[in-house]
Amino acid sequence: MSAPQKKFSNLPQRLATALLGAFGIIFGVVYSEWTYLVIFFIICFFSLREFYKLSGLDGMIPQKTFGTICGLTIFFLSFFIENGSISYRYYFIFFPLLSCVYMIKLYKKFERKPFTNIAFTFLGIFYIAVPLALLHIAAFEQGEYHFEIIFGSLFILWATDTGAYFAGSMFGKRKLFERISPKKSWEGVIGGALLAFAMAFAMAYFFPLLALWQWLSICAIIIVGGVYGDLVESLLKRSIEIKDSGNSLPGHGGFLDRFDGLFISAPFIVAFLEIF
Repeated sequence: MSAPQKKFSNLPQRLATALLGAFGIIFGVVYSEWTYLVIFFIICFFSLREFYKLSGLDGMIPQKTFGTICGLTIFFLSFFIENGSISYRYYFIFFPLLSCVYMIKLYKKFERKPFTNIAFTFLGIFYIAVPLALLHIAAFEQGEYHFEIIFGSLFILWATDTGAYFAGSMFGKRKLFERISPKKSWEGVIGGALLAFAMAFAMAYFFPLLALWQWLSICAIIIVGGVYGDLVESLLKRSIEIKDSGNSLPGHGGFLDRFDGLFISAPFIVAFLEIF
């Protein structure tokens, strides 16, 4: 098999998974706020499960069930607060809930590094659940559910990944961060950025809910966040000496592999929208 053929050997599988996944996500985001909630609950749940599984492979013993419960709690609290069903005061439930992890650890025997394990429990929550919970703020930016911001951000993120994959596979020579991710190249980043900005212009045309400069700003955030999200997740996998975070998404690895850029980008997108 030639070099170009090897680079695209799993392309049909990647495309099939991407099209099926994209269709389900797009339908969920566009149809209603409740289907949007279901779609991102699935992403949050399986991403948390993958993260805690990876932590276990590295010898850590995080509170998997408790961490998942805490993560999903902040996820659901944020949604129901942002859609106006409950008061923002319910956010305060989250803090005593998190504090329970210390008491739980007192009853766990034979742990050499209990506070390291506690730290990994918190890391899963703040790395995955908090960014996805913040997306609800963007979804209800105008006081009621608008799919356009989530829809547009996802398409820009996918455009970044798609452009980077093809540009990197065909033209990639200059390594971006070889120590962490040997396959990433500057050519891939540039290809991803060009396609992402093209998508941002399309989003501004079809969804004038945000001005062009706002879409372009979100695009810039996603490009940078996507690159760093990929590198951060590569650093995690490299530390555990594995290739993919999972195998639940054929051709794409796991949920962490697919949504790592979103975890880093989401807090910056929400901060931008709230400030500007």
